[in-house]
Amino acid sequence: MTRYPRDFSGYAATPPNAQWPDGARIAVQFVVNYEEGGENCLLHGDAASEAFLSEIVGAAPWPGQRHWNMESIYDYGARSGFWRLHRLFTGAGVPVTVYGVASALARAPEQVEAMQTAGWEIASHGLKWIDYRDHSEEAEAADMAEAIRLHTEVTGEAPRGWYCGRTSANTVRLAAQTGMFDYISDTYDDDLPYWSDIAGTDQLIIPYTLDCNDMRFATPQGFNSGDQFYTYLKDTFDALYAEGEAGAAKMMSVGLHCRLIGRPGRVQALARFLEYIKGFEGVWTPRRIEIADHWRATHPAPSGRLRPSRMARAEFVERFGGIFEHSAWIAERAFDLELGPAHDSAAGLHNALARMFRSASQTERLGVLTAHPDLAGKLAAAKRLTAESTSEQASAGLDALTDAEREQFTQLNAAYVDKHGFPFIIAVKDHTKDSILAAFEARIANDTDTEFATACKQVERIARIRLDQIL
Repeated sequence: MTRYPRDFSGYAATPPNAQWPDGARIAVQFVVNYEEGGENCLLHGDAASEAFLSEIVGAAPWPGQRHWNMESIYDYGARSGFWRLHRLFTGAGVPVTVYGVASALARAPEQVEAMQTAGWEIASHGLKWIDYRDHSEEAEAADMAEAIRLHTEVTGEAPRGWYCGRTSANTVRLAAQTGMFDYISDTYDDDLPYWSDIAGTDQLIIPYTLDCNDMRFATPQGFNSGDQFYTYLKDTFDALYAEGEAGAAKMMSVGLHCRLIGRPGRVQALARFLEYIKGFEGVWTPRRIEIADHWRATHPAPSGRLRPSRMARAEFVERFGGIFEHSAWIAERAFDLELGPAHDSAAGLHNALARMFRSASQTERLGVLTAHPDLAGKLAAAKRLTAESTSEQASAGLDALTDAEREQFTQLNAAYVDKHGFPFIIAVKDHTKDSILAAFEARIANDTDTEFATACKQVERIARIRLDQIL
């Protein structure tokens, strides 16, 4: 069995109505990443200096050496940048979520006090601002536990949110398995929160951002000036606000760093953006935890949802073996495909099943066609149809024909089978009794190759209708 873990579907074409408080058209959420004092540094027990997100072009780790310039840039974030952001947001009356590296918070008691006095949420940003890609699961889990412990000790409260940032492939699962977090933000895959089944637990995910993020001042192909940052934020806001006005409200995340946006040549861009969004009605500027609380209350975790990609073979075949009439072999073959979250919807599972039908031999597909009952035929009269076929035929009134109508169907069935070698197949739930008869009379004149192709398409359509009723 091959299973593919990535989810390319999400909410697809029908995202939920966010129902933000007071009918807000958009939620704009600001994050201040507090990392200063938690970065790679020999003073922190690390093997080399930091090389990530600074003013130093082409920075590289210095093994076994302190990098004085790098350290002083991070120091600027704590000494000056933080306070500039603190004045800006408190002055604007906009609360923020702080992603606080626990070891950095422990080295910043005045900043922590200022965060708490301002009513800012302090979520966990891990123990240290380092890469976890090469850590063992055990080592990363130990750091995560220590991050929670130290965060609680320093702030007086356990963190309710988690964002590591420099993750491994295990980070989200490990965070979910702690059972500590109301939300996790180590994804960048949506404009809305969503529930994710992680190791059997429904975990709320509130995606973060790398594009509406001041880190792009310190990366190639990034922002060269505050005007570029402002324009990008404004365009993002305008697009999402328009979607909200159209009835599909979204969330906009803005990621900030004290040592980056806290520079005077950049902070004015942020100030202009705050002023810009104040000119619109229906703008909600919550902390991240408020988004989590709202989503949990308004869009609780789904219960009882079928997830075909997570079923054992026997259950999968039992549930879906009848989607193609009396042809369980299609479900058996589909089970062996590379199934994943994208196949847990009607559209996704239908594609997997249809692939197996389409790739089958002519003889096998003919067997599927001949497994279908005649419309209003002897099996229906004897009540020997499958439950699905019974319901489908009844939906078009084929269970309540007059004697004349039944005779007409009988004659057409016999003539069609005699000519083509398989029963007339049509997705009756797409039709009325009259349109079925019209299609019957029109198609019976087709050549057999045309009818075979048409019947196969109708079989696939019937399968999709059946799946729509289940998933």
